[in-house]
Amino acid sequence: MSRSEKITRFDPNSPGDPSSSLFGLPFDTAEAEVVVVPVPWDVTVSYKDGAARGPEAILAASVQVDLYDPSVPDAWKIGLAMDEISDEVRQAASRLREDAKRYISAITTGIDPLSMAATDGIRDAVNEGSAWLNAWVEARCGQWLEQGKLVALLGGDHSTPYGMLQALASRGEPFGILQIDAHADLREAYEGFTFSHASIMRNALRIPQISHLVQVGIRDYCQEEADVIASDARVVTFFDRDLKHAQYLGGTWAQQVHNIIERLPHRVYVSFDIDGLDPKLCPHTGTPVAGGLEFEQAIYLIERVARSGRTIIGCDLNEVAPGPEGNEWYANVGARMLYRMCNLMAVSNGRA
Repeated sequence: MSRSEKITRFDPNSPGDPSSSLFGLPFDTAEAEVVVVPVPWDVTVSYKDGAARGPEAILAASVQVDLYDPSVPDAWKIGLAMDEISDEVRQAASRLREDAKRYISAITTGIDPLSMAATDGIRDAVNEGSAWLNAWVEARCGQWLEQGKLVALLGGDHSTPYGMLQALASRGEPFGILQIDAHADLREAYEGFTFSHASIMRNALRIPQISHLVQVGIRDYCQEEADVIASDARVVTFFDRDLKHAQYLGGTWAQQVHNIIERLPHRVYVSFDIDGLDPKLCPHTGTPVAGGLEFEQAIYLIERVARSGRTIIGCDLNEVAPGPEGNEWYANVGARMLYRMCNLMAVSNGRA
């Protein structure tokens, strides 16, 4: 059946089919305008794990999402589809996560993990595994970009987009990152792991094509990260505290969004760590932090970027970890955020 025939026959008002693909849509990756690449990886998380199960949980919850998007008429016709969830990545993550937990446990109890036989070699093994993942993500995302697809990466922890950033950078044109997050992620090799989730933006700034990093909602960071923010002219941070205080004094979110967008270049990559939201919306994320954005605040920001004349060249959603058995709240929030982000990315590229 052709894509046009699928659109004609599909009923967007019917209940989602749990046996169907992402959001219950009828498209496969060959027909989709937007391909979601799942990366089930949370090896270096330093507090609570579980984000590796995020892609699977969001896929399951996505059939509960109603397909009407008030920002994008007939959004479902754009065509979204998810790439397969890699067993190879999932198995590597499971194996290395257990090693990393032993290493991190030694650090948190004041033991030098490099001096213990039980943890000897773990740091190098994890760093090698993370480098392998980066190459896998770069190749996987690159194959879809070569086919003219728009790509959204679905983690996993926030280390996972690095390979996608490399894939985009390899095309030569400079771009900026809009990061929505509770954490600055500017640490150097956190806990000894070069590609830690807490180092993703520090690593991203080493990619020559990345010209700007605009951070929104940051509220948990260390002195090292504050020094990077103060010293690197490419980094502009809109701290959650400052945004809230300005609102208490009568400032509007619309004006703040205008100020944020003014700092972005024409080509923008959106990196969304779900803990950028208020933790009532994402209580099971790896490192929840009080404060943060409401759901529609975040959507408003991304929509304004999409309609500002800028092009969203890619996006990611990370740190979605499923809750206790039978609790799909978090996955439902993540699925809805993913749907709206993908739709708006298509809008900014003239595909909707």
